[in-house]
Amino acid sequence: MSDSFDHEKITADEYTKAQGVEPKSKAPIAMVETAFLASTASLIFLINYYFPIGPLLRIFFPIPIALVYLRRGNRASWMAALVSGLLLSVLMGPTRSILFFIPFGLMGVQLGALWRRGNGWLFSISTGTIIGTLGFFFKYWLASFLVGEDLWVYAMSVITEWIDWGFVKLGLLTQPSLGMIQALALLMIIINNLVYLFVVHLAALLMLDRLGNPIPRPPHWVQVMLDYEE
Repeated sequence: MSDSFDHEKITADEYTKAQGVEPKSKAPIAMVETAFLASTASLIFLINYYFPIGPLLRIFFPIPIALVYLRRGNRASWMAALVSGLLLSVLMGPTRSILFFIPFGLMGVQLGALWRRGNGWLFSISTGTIIGTLGFFFKYWLASFLVGEDLWVYAMSVITEWIDWGFVKLGLLTQPSLGMIQALALLMIIINNLVYLFVVHLAALLMLDRLGNPIPRPPHWVQVMLDYEE
């Protein structure tokens, strides 16, 4: 009788974990880890805002939440992203909280999910780039809403003036259209997010392997470049 009961209990725990929820016996540990990593993500964002040291800390914005997904599953990672946002809302206000959650909170959940499923770098970087690009335009939309002006149009006008000045200095008589300038700006935003996601993957590869939660192996040329052994 006891053997049957133990078998049913193990089966239930395995089923619960497969659904992205920790078994009850491990729930307190999962809660503590989730809270710790959520506060870590918030602290990194807070330090970078008040004491910016270049792009270094930005690399680690989504990694703690992705680590929660790797260790504790889908539900815990969403809880970590939401708790990070709530903590930042208290410390920095709702605007900064939203700008962390979109895109970095969502990006952390997305990366954790794809890494746990074993998807390759090309797919995870591509989807992360889409989230990062949408997050960039969301930030512009939110700032425009708060100040009551379309900041994207203002940015395009400033860029157009700079390009016109450059063309004059180079002796070029052509004048770029607004559509061409917007397309060029969009391309630069996408390239910037591609580079950012690639560097995030490199940092996660070197850090999470040592924490016992490895991500999928990089392409061969990256391993050769880093002299990284599997």
